[in-house]
Amino acid sequence: MTLAPAHLHGQAVWSDTQLLYALEEVVETELNRHLKVAKEWMPHEYVPWSDGRNFDGVMGGEAWAPDQSKVSEVGRIALVVNLLTEDNLPSYHHEIATLFGRDGAWGTWVHRWTAEEGRHGIVMRDYLLTSRAVDPVQLERFRMDHMSEGFESDNQHSMLHTVAYVAFQELATRISHRNTGHHSGDPVCDRMLARIATDENLHMIFYRNLLAKAFELAPDQTMCAVRDVVVNFRMPGHGMPGFERAAAQIAIGGIYNLRIHHDDVLQPVLRFLKVLQIGGLGPEGLKAQEELGLYMGGLDDQATKFDERREALLARRRARAERA
Repeated sequence: MTLAPAHLHGQAVWSDTQLLYALEEVVETELNRHLKVAKEWMPHEYVPWSDGRNFDGVMGGEAWAPDQSKVSEVGRIALVVNLLTEDNLPSYHHEIATLFGRDGAWGTWVHRWTAEEGRHGIVMRDYLLTSRAVDPVQLERFRMDHMSEGFESDNQHSMLHTVAYVAFQELATRISHRNTGHHSGDPVCDRMLARIATDENLHMIFYRNLLAKAFELAPDQTMCAVRDVVVNFRMPGHGMPGFERAAAQIAIGGIYNLRIHHDDVLQPVLRFLKVLQIGGLGPEGLKAQEELGLYMGGLDDQATKFDERREALLARRRARAERA
């Protein structure tokens, strides 16, 4: 097997296998950096166990009621979405282990990432149930429905597309967790989600740095992958029950919306990698770069219109509350 890429119209064309081998050394470097900076933490330390008590059912405790929750309404909605997203970890692991492999630095990273993500689901569920933040029956039914559907990535056809996607998605998840904590109204929840967000940021840095090396090796292919991912981006939890309604409420609540997606997720990664300034591209790369720039401009316009509609809606709600 040769590691040298094929050439088409003077441009290097890498297969997934060639890129996996070519990026192995970078993966090892980034893995070692990650292990040095990642801090050990214990999920049980972030859970208010003394607030817990039995639920109704076989333990004969008290049934859940909304007034038992310390978090805001939009906080409850976002917490359910965030946890259900984490719950699908077995499917995510299968996806990336299939694409990246289980051997060498790639395999070590895949398993380490899975272990760290597993902690997020553990601490979130323990917090939600112990503090009675959300309806436990609804949460479990949603979990069963969501996990029974599984998860199929939009980018499973390409290793490059997957790396590009997770570079943005890990940052999107960090922002979503952090903003959920800020809007939750519960300092305990805010502290717990801040700890999770720190992990997600480290995951983003790993994939972002990997994407930077991919641009050096295969600039045209990587540019096309980034264009495709940005234009067609969807959060991994898009298939969960009631996602569209929940996403709308989360957007209006200021946790995650078009403005946040443009300003706090897409722009930082694109700016760090200088994606729209990269030179020396072939025809396909130049086309993708131009289309990406046009899309970002259009998304900014859409975000501005959304901001205006959101502010008008919130103003009407405030007026109704004052009259009441």
